[in-house]
Amino acid sequence: MNNLQTPRDPKPAGDFSDEELLRVARLTRLALEDGEKGELVSTLRRIIGFVQVLQQLDTEGVEPMVHPLDLTLPLRVDEVTEPDVRDDAQACAPDVVNGLYRVPRVIE
Repeated sequence: MNNLQTPRDPKPAGDFSDEELLRVARLTRLALEDGEKGELVSTLRRIIGFVQVLQQLDTEGVEPMVHPLDLTLPLRVDEVTEPDVRDDAQACAPDVVNGLYRVPRVIE
């Protein structure tokens, strides 16, 4: 296997405890049913295993890239194209100071 090939199905990585799974679920705002935990643990192990395989690849001399194709994006002139309507927009605001909206304090 050369440095650009990876196994199609990396081996699962270590143990992924229920506590770690619940922590990841909480951080990602996922609501898990009891039946989903086993499948999710298996999927997370495969993902972590694949990341471990990628970390072992020799990337010496490989330049980072934004896009795989050598494209040049067209640039436009940086100029104002819309009129300033701030005063019109703030005309109906209850309290404006120096062009900024003043609102009541909500955190003490």
